[in-house]
Amino acid sequence: MPRFRLIGKIKKKHLLITLLLVVGAIVYLYRAPIFSFIQDRLTLEIRTIREVVSEEGAVISVVEKASPAVVSIVEKKVILNPFSGPLSQEQGIGTGFIVNANGTILTNKHVVSDQDVEYSVVTSDGKQYEIKEIHRDTLYDLAILKVNASGLPTLSLGDSNLLKVGQTVVAIGNALGQFSNTVTRGVVSGVGRGITAGSVFGGQTQYIDDVIQTDAAINPGNSGGPLLNLSAEVIGINVAMASGAENIGFSIPISLIKPVVAQFESDGRIIRPFLGVSYYLITENEAQLRGLPQGVFVQKVITGSAAKKAGVRVGDVITKIDGKEITQTNSLAKVISAYNVGDSITLTVSRKGKILTLKATLREAPTN
Repeated sequence: MPRFRLIGKIKKKHLLITLLLVVGAIVYLYRAPIFSFIQDRLTLEIRTIREVVSEEGAVISVVEKASPAVVSIVEKKVILNPFSGPLSQEQGIGTGFIVNANGTILTNKHVVSDQDVEYSVVTSDGKQYEIKEIHRDTLYDLAILKVNASGLPTLSLGDSNLLKVGQTVVAIGNALGQFSNTVTRGVVSGVGRGITAGSVFGGQTQYIDDVIQTDAAINPGNSGGPLLNLSAEVIGINVAMASGAENIGFSIPISLIKPVVAQFESDGRIIRPFLGVSYYLITENEAQLRGLPQGVFVQKVITGSAAKKAGVRVGDVITKIDGKEITQTNSLAKVISAYNVGDSITLTVSRKGKILTLKATLREAPTN
């Protein structure tokens, strides 16, 4: 019995040596592809780590550059306390950002829509400035504010026409009206969306088309804050979040706003060409499903406006302006903004199945 056990041990030892020799031979013969595979795996992991670190570094850099130019919008109200009498109450209601060192600030119109209260801004270093002027845009949910200051930090305005779906973006704002300079990161989820925007703190609502959709969290109080690319350039003004949903926020493309800002800095007020209709956008999909023409369905015609004088009626669908089709990405607001006050335009209108051509002369938009 001991002899058989000894022979068994010897056989096992030989078998192990043989296996090691075989494995060694295989490794030697295929050493190049094996080493190449290991090298590729290590390179991929290192590259992935570098990309993550690089993107994190880029986001941190954006925040450091942009935050000093982001401000909180504060509303001051006088309330009546039955025991102590009138009390002054301040509440953070939104966000803005500085675009000119002499005190020009951009925000949303719905943030400062109440004309019976006083507004101020608080900078990232805690300084408070009373807002001296509020210029409200009639076309977009935009307000341009002025404060008496100089040497303020500013943000650069980028080109939202270059945006790509999936591109990384950063939002900064006064979340919930109390957490100033809150930072969130996400991507561009879509472009050319249409929404109805308003403030949870009260005020007006407005239909806005051609906005940017992002999954960067945009909370109440973020309205009016900047949406930034990784070059720390503003590519949108945060305007709304989808109620009843998560990670669906919207921003007004900055390329639509830049001409307004340039004109304001030149003339000291917002001058807008004005057609004078309230409308609902009929998208291509809706047009196909309902058998309607694609364009804007006119819900209201403003008395004395260019549209009224041209003969536009409620229920009309404006499909083209000077031959340019009205679509999600080529909105009525975008087309009109390319003209000047006093320009004549040709409207192609669908009315009860008939195609009409109407002439309109654009007027200046009312101040409020």
